[in-house]
Amino acid sequence: MATEYLRDDRYHIIGSIETGSGGKQVARDARYARLGEYDPRTDQTRDASFRIVGTGNQLSSLIWRSVK
Repeated sequence: MATEYLRDDRYHIIGSIETGSGGKQVARDARYARLGEYDPRTDQTRDASFRIVGTGNQLSSLIWRSVK
């Protein structure tokens, strides 16, 4: 599982995106709380409550929303 870290302007980690072997990605905030997931098979992003946020990969927007 590969992990990509997202950082703010001061290089503080604000979240991460983990990519599984099947391509599914999970977004987590800086405290490692699950924010949502992206499934490339369906091309849908879902939030932590499994509600559809939209089509395409929108995980970075979920992470930025959690910062504010």
